Amino acid sequence: MTTPPMSGDSAGLLALADRIWRRLREVRVHGGFVARNIDTGRQLCVDPDRPWPLASVAKVPLALVVADRIARGELAGDTMVTLDPERRSSGPTGLSAFRHAATCAIDDLLLQMITVSDNAAADALFELVPPAEVTSRLRQWGVEAIHVRHPMQLMYEAATRVAGPDFTLGRRLAVEGVRPAGGHVIDSLDVHRATVGTAAGLVDLLCRIWSGHISEPEATAAVRDAMSRQLLSPRIGADLQADDIRIAGKTGSFLTLRHEIGVVEHGTSKVAIAALTTSERTTRIQQDVDLAIGAAVRDAVEALT
Repeated sequence: MTTPPMSGDSAGLLALADRIWRRLREVRVHGGFVARNIDTGRQLCVDPDRPWPLASVAKVPLALVVADRIARGELAGDTMVTLDPERRSSGPTGLSAFRHAATCAIDDLLLQMITVSDNAAADALFELVPPAEVTSRLRQWGVEAIHVRHPMQLMYEAATRVAGPDFTLGRRLAVEGVRPAGGHVIDSLDVHRATVGTAAGLVDLLCRIWSGHISEPEATAAVRDAMSRQLLSPRIGADLQADDIRIAGKTGSFLTLRHEIGVVEHGTSKVAIAALTTSERTTRIQQDVDLAIGAAVRDAVEALT
């Protein structure tokens, strides 16, 4: 096994980073993992600077830029947008699954996009704030490690273009279609064409959103609130279910990708997490991967709080 770059702010944290990497490899996953205490800056990292296709994690930077434009008065959050079922983006939840035309305010599209990972809501917002504008705004804020390149629908179209509508074949191609230097036969898994980000870059973004050191206060508050309402947290929250623990997160799942980013609050401590993973297996359900990520997050939170 080739060992990826790892670091920790103490010998114990470095040893934990190594254990997390080994745990992920036991379930045949490659991943980038960063956990950082937002207040103290103490952290541990596994392959922090490798870019990964982000899938629905991309909805967090989109949400921040949309919320920023609302806070600046460039968009009105109560503006109503009608989504036509013939043109809506694919997806299993929210407006993507509606059979009839639906009208929703921009504010509520943002909430739908984060809380239930609604692709149709996200792409309706991408029509107002295109991917290139999201990336440009991130650069103005000094965010260099996240590149937003396409709406959500193109992620699916890139897969069906080479695999057809059969996602069983798509998952096989996701494993077998890897090319050197981050290339891939599926454009939405190719780091040169897909929306991508690094674990370190995403944790940096979360830390700035939670500390209010980016965008407008109203915008960062809106993103924190939306992420705190995410309906399910199958990875970060897999082993952290307790009344005194609060999780604000965003998942990203597509073919062999299983991601989640978020902030875990326990008492007065806040730990930002980015777990970006891709599996070597083609099965649709891989609960052992979710549980391995959850165990890694639990250990990291315990070590950093």
